Amino acid sequence: MADPMRIRAQAAGDKATIRVLMSHEMESGQRKDGNGKTIPAWHIQDVTATLNGKTVMTAEWGPAVSKNPFLQFTIKGAKAGDKVGITWKDNKGDTRSDEATVT
Repeated sequence: MADPMRIRAQAAGDKATIRVLMSHEMESGQRKDGNGKTIPAWHIQDVTATLNGKTVMTAEWGPAVSKNPFLQFTIKGAKAGDKVGITWKDNKGDTRSDEATVT
């Protein structure tokens, strides 16, 4: 399984800013290795964010997203103590889920 995501969730008024650093190689399928063979595509396809178990954001990504992608978004109505969950799934079927508390 992939390394844990680094999630920062900071409340300011009635909003929370969520910052996520995901550990993933994100191969596009267009690069070649040292022997000239194409490196197979391997990238995150779906990202879902939840606030206290309720989905608040979904994203569909493709091979053009960089290695170890960074994602930032804002959630209205979030407050300190709420739980933010992030889940991703890649094109090989691997998934990763992590959670953070809004501060």
